[in-house]
Amino acid sequence: MGYVNLQSCVHDLEQHGQLIRISDPVDPYLEVGAIQRRVYAAQGPALLFTNVTGSRFPMLGNLFGTLERTRFIFRDTLTTVQRLVDAKLDPSAVFKRPWAFAKAPVGAWHLLPKKVKTGPILQHQTTIDQLPQLVSWPDDGGAFITLPQVYSEHPLHPGMRSSNLGMYRVQLSGNAYQTNKEVGLHYQIHRGIGVHHRSAKDRSEKLPVNIFVGGPPSMTVAAVMPLPEGMPELSFAGLLGGQRIPMIQPGALPFPAQADFVICGHIDPTRTRPEGPFGDHFGYYSLTHDFPVVEVEAVYHRPDAIWPFTTVGRPPQEDTSFGTFIHELTGDLIPTVLPGIHAVHAVDAAGVHPLLLAIGSERYTPYSTEQRPQELLTQANAILGQGQLSLAKYLFITNHEDNPQLDIHDIGEFLSHALQRCDWQRDLHFQTCTTMDTLDYSGQGLNRGSKVVVAVSGPTRRSLTSEIPPEIRLPDGFRAPHVALPGVLVVQGPACQQPQDAAQSMERFCAFYNQQAPINAFPLIVISDDSAFSTRTLNNFLWTTFTRSDPASDLYGIDSFTVDKHWGCRGALVIDARRKPHHAPPLIDDPAVEKRVDALGSPGQVLHGII
Repeated sequence: MGYVNLQSCVHDLEQHGQLIRISDPVDPYLEVGAIQRRVYAAQGPALLFTNVTGSRFPMLGNLFGTLERTRFIFRDTLTTVQRLVDAKLDPSAVFKRPWAFAKAPVGAWHLLPKKVKTGPILQHQTTIDQLPQLVSWPDDGGAFITLPQVYSEHPLHPGMRSSNLGMYRVQLSGNAYQTNKEVGLHYQIHRGIGVHHRSAKDRSEKLPVNIFVGGPPSMTVAAVMPLPEGMPELSFAGLLGGQRIPMIQPGALPFPAQADFVICGHIDPTRTRPEGPFGDHFGYYSLTHDFPVVEVEAVYHRPDAIWPFTTVGRPPQEDTSFGTFIHELTGDLIPTVLPGIHAVHAVDAAGVHPLLLAIGSERYTPYSTEQRPQELLTQANAILGQGQLSLAKYLFITNHEDNPQLDIHDIGEFLSHALQRCDWQRDLHFQTCTTMDTLDYSGQGLNRGSKVVVAVSGPTRRSLTSEIPPEIRLPDGFRAPHVALPGVLVVQGPACQQPQDAAQSMERFCAFYNQQAPINAFPLIVISDDSAFSTRTLNNFLWTTFTRSDPASDLYGIDSFTVDKHWGCRGALVIDARRKPHHAPPLIDDPAVEKRVDALGSPGQVLHGII
């Protein structure tokens, strides 16, 4: 049986040596977040901070900090979840005909939330300024809730069956928010709450929302799950938590009776306020923009309330464990949702959405002697029309039949497979002036940018070199070539000080060569601000290349051409991955705070032997 509440989870982890208490005074301004990130990097235990400056509530960090601990938390239900996933259970049927599941595995019954009349959450009320004021990065615009569960219902179809529970960050303070009366709500494109918000706006109605914090750990995971249409996140939380979620409804919307905190309020569809900046999981700040504001009506908490939190930044971070765990639960469903697709991998080190790898199938013309991407393009379009996969910026898709043993999670091997077979005259397919991940500032503006599909199929065209030919010459201003991977050369370019600098220097670089130039021994060339850093590790290469480039703006080629609106190049493909003036600034730790964290790891201190 799973955990009824967060308190039982904390007790169990402590009993099993997977959680430590920190009674030293800690500041939620920068220090708590820095400690959590350092302990995560060390793959350390969960952390319960019991002496938080400015708040009487303890804070819980690094709960999902390792994949092994996440599996441990849900150890009693994983087999049942997998069995029901494999059976392709229709979740909407539980609401329509609950009696029909009397003889189904007991886990199916847990999909149905249960209504109760009271619970611990109703015992106390507080105000926003009494909550832990977590500020994770020096230039954050205020304090944020970083593990919120934002609950809403469709205005035209009220009830839990048409509900949405999503993890959309909540700003508690700063900017122009009225203290204790307003909080900011930041949700990205392609999120379920947007449907509810649009419906309320069309009806000129306020949209009620409840923001849950804490409660059974399954609620937190459910809020980030990419669930199939018709399955409320509350249902999945019950399934993963091993029990029906008890819900109480003293107002417009229900909330979990075992939650630690609940903020009740509503969104006025006619109002927004500036939200941010916020240090985000791309490794950069998301900047200040107008977003919905929640007008607060009440703040509830249970007597023994614990404030769970995480901090995000350049991956890997704690949310990496979420992604891996989710893939373990749902990865086998991909072929049933996307026919012909064998596997997909959103690359965490590249920020998740900027780089998506896929293995598809070529079955259109098995009788043909010519092998070229055909069905792969159909499958690529299907991927880019599927849920949050649609946020992919670079999509590399290969043909399963070319190498049935290709491991999509071996990123170096996958990229080498693609580069051995790619034909840059044929295999690049752009979508321009389209939507982009809200957190990605490499494009033309908020939510705006481009995509490229790299579809490769057929026999090996070239062998890949890891040696730089001695006869390679570089144009003025370009220097320090380094090999990142076989067939991938990274060159340090001049800094982009003005908006026009990038295009001018890239056109000059490509015009310096023809298709016979020795540099074309590398089918992919990346221009970066620091070639040594970009090639020091594979993760550095993935992060700099795919978070700092927009396909339509930043892809160039040696001996490039456009024919019938199709762009390609006869020589190497060149990606400009330098920082541009319009990019968001990267996240940088505060040195003074890092020294305080170092002290906690010294002999005799609470984190000695962990960090």
